[in-house]
Amino acid sequence: MKICRIQPVWKLCGLLPAFLLALCAALPAQSAMPGVWTNGEAMPSLAPMLEQTSPAVVNIATYTTYQVRNPLLDDPFFRRFFNIPDQQRRTRSAGSGVVVDAEDGYIVTNNHVVQRADEIAVTLSDGRSLSATLVGADEQVDLAVLKVEPDDLTEIRFANSDEARVGDFVVAIGNPFSLSQTVTSGIISALGRSGLGIEGYEDFIQTDASINPGNSGGALVDLHGHLVGINTAIIAPSGGNVGIGFAIPSNMVEAIMRELIEKGEVQRGYIGIAVQGMNAQLAEAFGVEQTNGVVVLDVEAQSPASEAGLRDGDIITRVEGKEIRRVSDYHSQTAVIFVGDEVEMDVLRDGRRRTVTVEIGDNSWEKMRGERVDRRLSGTFLQNFKSEGGTAGSGVVVTEVDDSSDAWRYGLRPGDVIVAANRQNVRNLAELREFARGGDQLLLRVYRAGQFGYVGLR
Repeated sequence: MKICRIQPVWKLCGLLPAFLLALCAALPAQSAMPGVWTNGEAMPSLAPMLEQTSPAVVNIATYTTYQVRNPLLDDPFFRRFFNIPDQQRRTRSAGSGVVVDAEDGYIVTNNHVVQRADEIAVTLSDGRSLSATLVGADEQVDLAVLKVEPDDLTEIRFANSDEARVGDFVVAIGNPFSLSQTVTSGIISALGRSGLGIEGYEDFIQTDASINPGNSGGALVDLHGHLVGINTAIIAPSGGNVGIGFAIPSNMVEAIMRELIEKGEVQRGYIGIAVQGMNAQLAEAFGVEQTNGVVVLDVEAQSPASEAGLRDGDIITRVEGKEIRRVSDYHSQTAVIFVGDEVEMDVLRDGRRRTVTVEIGDNSWEKMRGERVDRRLSGTFLQNFKSEGGTAGSGVVVTEVDDSSDAWRYGLRPGDVIVAANRQNVRNLAELREFARGGDQLLLRVYRAGQFGYVGLR
């Protein structure tokens, strides 16, 4: 579970232990909460819904092997005369996941639950243990999709998270603190939470249902047992639950899941605009009554936005039919816009409303994890090289290298510009991926501190 150690400004929320009693009169007869007979009277209970839903929430155990540098290698004498190998350590961690496609065996969880795992094991509620493979992951939203053998699985249906309201009752299901399946209840406390610095794209559902370490990747469901969100983080000054948890909305989860299943990675689209939120002062300056939406600050030349006819000063009010009230709404929509999509935007320009269609292109400057290019580049982050003038350069720059990775051990360093792979010139990430294929060794020609050199990766 991601724990955001921020001193919260909210007061401690209670867990509403008696909220079921308040539901007795409010729930319609067809609700997913049939009564349990006690002393001749029907009492409200979540048990029937949970009996149908809980089998779809699984425990995920991951195992990771990493190199530990032998301290004797720091001694020049030992380093010169003895071949002392690095030590290996194997760690285990745990989280939760949700079966969303029983027929094909797809499970959704958080990326940080399975990141860098050598082995992933899924334990079902009936005690069965299955080996899982990673289909793909999106670090920017902290989602990952796993696949297991589809043998007698139970799935959870997606709810429409756009219809969620503050005050709706929800239930969190997961495996906190490595305990077997645990259920907690509460309400939706807020929608569209962003600016927390937890993920690259943030549009969280906030809840006061107890979410603790180990709940990562678990389900947040409504009273019908439909998936409202994937639990991902908590705000806790001491590492424990204080009633402020966050879940990724189901609509975002479903869109990214399908992209990962179809392509193995998220090819997030590039629009080419900078925006800021509207307010009363800006509305007065633009001479409009529209106080919701985002105003376009800058349109990059030769970008998809420019080619679609967007201009500085346009006020975007809708994207693909979804109302844009603030900047977080706009960013949540861009999180599920992918390369090749055609996106309709409603804009207000000079007091007149119009619709523009943007053909989404590839983001040339997106930072990418090295393993998405080639497994031997694991532990690195790569980006197309940009010249001082802001135009495309020639090569791929290494922006980060984990000092415990093989890439570091073989000599790759932050700031290196990869200009060739396996003796073929490389201009961008696409060419690096293409030329890296095949062979036991990946031979890179790099430019560093004014000189060229070679790095060989295995």
